[in-house]
Amino acid sequence: MSVKILAIDTATENCSVALLVGDTVYSRSEVAPRDHTKKVLPMVDELLNEAGITLAELDALAFGRGPGSFTGVRIGIGIAQGLAFGADLPMIGISTLAAMAQAQFRLTGETHVAAAIDARMGEVYWARYQRLENGTWHTFDSERVIAPEALVAECQADSLSWSSVGTGWSAYPELAKLPLTLTESAVLYPDAQDMVVLAKYELAQGNTVAVEASSPVYLRDNVAWKKLPGRE
Repeated sequence: MSVKILAIDTATENCSVALLVGDTVYSRSEVAPRDHTKKVLPMVDELLNEAGITLAELDALAFGRGPGSFTGVRIGIGIAQGLAFGADLPMIGISTLAAMAQAQFRLTGETHVAAAIDARMGEVYWARYQRLENGTWHTFDSERVIAPEALVAECQADSLSWSSVGTGWSAYPELAKLPLTLTESAVLYPDAQDMVVLAKYELAQGNTVAVEASSPVYLRDNVAWKKLPGRE
């Protein structure tokens, strides 16, 4: 039986939806920072119609769990939860940083990827990944939010060559001072077509959660509270 997974991501400026049916991936993607809520559901309908299946026939619903913009992550998980609840589907949260690593492999075959998303406030969302022979990704540096100068100060040199993906590199040129051998990439944003590939592995491992248990990963959970008077 072929695996069927729908993936939704609105965690960054890019809005994307992808549908995996067996070995075929259907996808839609558009950079539309302020129109995620208008774009997502029509994209979902288009893909389901194109593949000739319904939500109820899916095995799971994947979503970009972050890190990314607070509003974007909330929109994505909210829409995904609504669809999954209505169709009684398990959910799979996929890292936006890992999705960009998968995108770089899809496009170039690179197996060592340094991902940096502009997190605003003088920081980046950062992680490094190494692709293993079984097709999974080893987290070389764990996901975190960090100031570029702090990252430069603590990063250790190695003998590997790293592909740089994400918006953080252009937002913070000082990342070029990292003691790493870096190669440029055209991958700026995560995309749902790469999330469904990662989600297929997670589903095979039984790594799903119920709708009510699905949650975002902000990495900077306290920022929204600190903006409110009296909150620390």
